[in-house]
Amino acid sequence: MEKLSMAKSIKKKSVHYVDNKKFLEAMKDWKEKCKEAEETGEDRPRITDYVGQCFLKIANGLSYRPNFINYTYRQEMISDGIENCLQYIHNFNPEKSKNPFSYFTQIIYYAFLRRIQKEKKQTHVKHMLIQSQEFIQSVNNEGDDTI
Repeated sequence: MEKLSMAKSIKKKSVHYVDNKKFLEAMKDWKEKCKEAEETGEDRPRITDYVGQCFLKIANGLSYRPNFINYTYRQEMISDGIENCLQYIHNFNPEKSKNPFSYFTQIIYYAFLRRIQKEKKQTHVKHMLIQSQEFIQSVNNEGDDTI
């Protein structure tokens, strides 16, 4: 009985797929390297593997939300999200925000929405093309007695 009560009192440690504190430190380090590169006139440094993994984990995790999971082009959504993170990584300001996870989650979220809109537009164009082809075929076949 005593073991059971001890097991209940020990809290389960919450496991997140991205450690926000570690991610913030990695972003601060990257921003420092960017400042140094800018002062010396060099190109912006590459992001670390850890930051890239964080982007991938955030995009994958977000893609499993109920409003994104059933799309057939989920991989394209993830790719767009990561691409946008890389495009706007220099805009993250560690002095302004201590939460890089939420900043990049928002970027990925809106990249997903843009991809969905693109795909819907493409599907609409495809359906309109198919309808016009069916109409042209029906007009051509009206006077044709060989069918």
